Amino acid sequence: MGYAPPNSDRREGVLRRKRIEYLDCVAQFYDIPDTERSDDEINMLRQISVDCPRTVPDVAFFQQPQVQKSLERILYTWAIRHPASGYVQGINDLVTPFLVVFLSEYLDGSIDSWSISDISSANISNIEADCYWCLSQLLDGMQDHYTFAQPGIQRLVFKLKELVRRIDEPVSRHVEDQGLEFLQFAFRWFNCLLIREIPFNLVTRLWDTYLAEGDALPDFLVYIFASFLLTELIDDAFAAKFQWSGTLRTLDFQELVMFLQHLPTHNWTDQELEMVLSRAYMWHSMFNNSPSHLAS
Repeated sequence: MGYAPPNSDRREGVLRRKRIEYLDCVAQFYDIPDTERSDDEINMLRQISVDCPRTVPDVAFFQQPQVQKSLERILYTWAIRHPASGYVQGINDLVTPFLVVFLSEYLDGSIDSWSISDISSANISNIEADCYWCLSQLLDGMQDHYTFAQPGIQRLVFKLKELVRRIDEPVSRHVEDQGLEFLQFAFRWFNCLLIREIPFNLVTRLWDTYLAEGDALPDFLVYIFASFLLTELIDDAFAAKFQWSGTLRTLDFQELVMFLQHLPTHNWTDQELEMVLSRAYMWHSMFNNSPSHLAS
């Protein structure tokens, strides 16, 4: 992420300074009475407090009140310090992979058995700070995804539509004939970076690929999401191939909406995700050096 210096001699000092800076921001912006907040800030904090319990609802760990309070502090502090976007629903999901990675240094076993009460308050503060700065690093590379009207996402959804048209024209044409706009289902994919679409235990692996792309991540998302939409899985037990694209072409508008909002990924393992990612890399190598391939 570029948050901690690669030079180990500097790392401890930089982390200490950044953690103190985060705590100072929490004290200045979060740990104050509502009488010292503007109406907009009160409404934003209220929205964050509503969204935190909705974060990864199928993982019990995130329902622990202390975890939700940590999320709330991180999100509110980030939003106050980034007034061009402020808080946008969906950013709450983007904190969770960082939180799990940093917590895993202190908690053993499966996340299903974790309790944040097993961690000291000092370590929780450090984890919050590290999550805050990593979230900041991530969003600095895609600021226009979360500013007014979210133009960055709008641009990438258009590219996704064009890429799918190039790769699987029958699916693209059927979706268009049914009157379904890509924005109606793909907006959430870009907004939450697929966290809501796959089992949470696969998110760290997915984000490892995201972060390896560095500044090129936003455009690479188009290829991952195209591969995801056109998922092609091979069931070795039955020597059979299952393609979502074949399913999509049989569905009417309402059925398309229901399918794309409740994708059958709940039993996915690393194998299915690896296939999606490998196809994304293949398409990226085929198309990325052809600038006009996503032009209308």
